[in-house]
Amino acid sequence: MTVDTSPIRIAAVQMVSTPHPAENIAAARRLVSQAAQQGAQLVLLPEYWAIMGLQDSDKVAHAEPAGSGPLQAVMAEMARQHGIWLIGGTLPMVAPEAGKVMNTTLVFDPQGNCICHYDKIHLFGFTRGDESYDESRTIVHGDAVATFAAPFGRVGLSVCYDLRFPELYRAMGECALIVVPAAFTYTTGRAHWEILLRARAIENQCYVLAAAQGGVHPNGRRTWGHSMLIDPWGEIKAVLAEGEGVVVGEFDPQHLARVRENLPALRHRKLVTPLL
Repeated sequence: MTVDTSPIRIAAVQMVSTPHPAENIAAARRLVSQAAQQGAQLVLLPEYWAIMGLQDSDKVAHAEPAGSGPLQAVMAEMARQHGIWLIGGTLPMVAPEAGKVMNTTLVFDPQGNCICHYDKIHLFGFTRGDESYDESRTIVHGDAVATFAAPFGRVGLSVCYDLRFPELYRAMGECALIVVPAAFTYTTGRAHWEILLRARAIENQCYVLAAAQGGVHPNGRRTWGHSMLIDPWGEIKAVLAEGEGVVVGEFDPQHLARVRENLPALRHRKLVTPLL
């Protein structure tokens, strides 16, 4: 694929998803439409955009097999309707273990074709006081890195807790853009979200687009929000602190090329054998 060096607009959708897929679909339709109206050619939805259940196990009832299901059909329709690349946060997909799902990112091209998927590899676990999370109870982890070729360059796929594992991003190779759909908790997000996103942009010398859940959900969980676009120099170009909305900014391949030319850190890398 020939890489287009013209700047384009890309967008992250921030939501406060509920236990009811119909409500979340309506919100996603509205927000994706807003992003497209602002000129976005690629739009990213947050993790768990379609359902944030009252219980973690609620999403199991909505798991879809690859290639069919109402949630996938909605995503394909939105991509086709607006003529955009649509990266679907995560959807619950059928897993090989009963009572669990895969937490899966799907990528739809402007014709509405699903051209790539990524199953979240790193599953969140956190306990402090009364706050406790363990995704492994209802999710089966993935085991493969995923990227896809867009007209403006290679895009690397990751989800939420993956952000803490820089080796995943190195395994993607040189990407022009890394996406991070997420549902960071308020506690961990306030402490680490921005610094981790900026670190991934700086060390990989690429744009990072992060779409988050951002608010208080019916299940009582509070998510951090702060969906944002970060450039290859680590500068935040656009951000939305809390509540539903859209973050739109410019992806400039020529700026990316200048950063890599001025500071060729990726070319300076040396592989070091770890000590045993």
